[in-house]
Amino acid sequence: MPMDGCTLIRAPLLHPAGPVALAERDLLFTAVLVMLIVIVPVFTMAFLFAWRYRASGGRGRYTPEWSYSAKIDAIIWLVPAAIVATLGYLLWNETHRLDPYRQLDPGAETLEVEVVAQNWKWLFIYPELGIAAVNELAFPSGRPLSLKITSDTVMNSFFIPALGGQIYAMAGMRTRLNLLADKPGCFRGRNMQYSGDGFPEQHFKALALPRKDFDSWVANVRKSPQTLDRATYRALAAPSIGHPVSYYSDVTPNLFDSIIEKYTGGHPE
Repeated sequence: MPMDGCTLIRAPLLHPAGPVALAERDLLFTAVLVMLIVIVPVFTMAFLFAWRYRASGGRGRYTPEWSYSAKIDAIIWLVPAAIVATLGYLLWNETHRLDPYRQLDPGAETLEVEVVAQNWKWLFIYPELGIAAVNELAFPSGRPLSLKITSDTVMNSFFIPALGGQIYAMAGMRTRLNLLADKPGCFRGRNMQYSGDGFPEQHFKALALPRKDFDSWVANVRKSPQTLDRATYRALAAPSIGHPVSYYSDVTPNLFDSIIEKYTGGHPE
């Protein structure tokens, strides 16, 4: 399995590993190309005018009485207006198409994972499997991933650049993010919202594994002697920097909901 995606060597935004990141990269490139319609002529004319109207031997015509041109005025206003309208159309459509709450493939079986941002680490709970991991998110490649995200501290921002999407994690609230990895790989995920002393070290590995390897990963987690009950969770939630990857073979039911209810007084978020 290629592991270079877990390093900072590559620019993951330019090497998408899933349909969401690919669509976001293509939208970025399209927006740049549209804006070049103005940028290229402006820079070209800046150098051309300086050469044509130079003091020593320039061939430009000297017309000190000239003051207005309807054609130039129309170009100056209509071209930028057309660009703004085009960008607005693209952004409107792509924003709705890439809604992070929207399932990528409603007919496919999704893997649900509950994500909790802590000081300064990430907890991943697998409710269907009854296991959990810290600072490591594993999932089968080619299978849609549905994430429920909250925070047990200040506001964080969950982001895996190679898979696309970025969404805030807020205490007492639950946000959602749907992702998919096209092929196996190891990607880096992290918090993009400054959250204090341990912010630089608040990152994790996202492992997109072949089905067989994912089953092996689950079996390995289930061998862990650690379980995640409420007392263990309180200890885990204490601030720590550079927390190692750790596994929990069993998780107290509804732990994710109870974390949200700490901030809502038991009322639904």
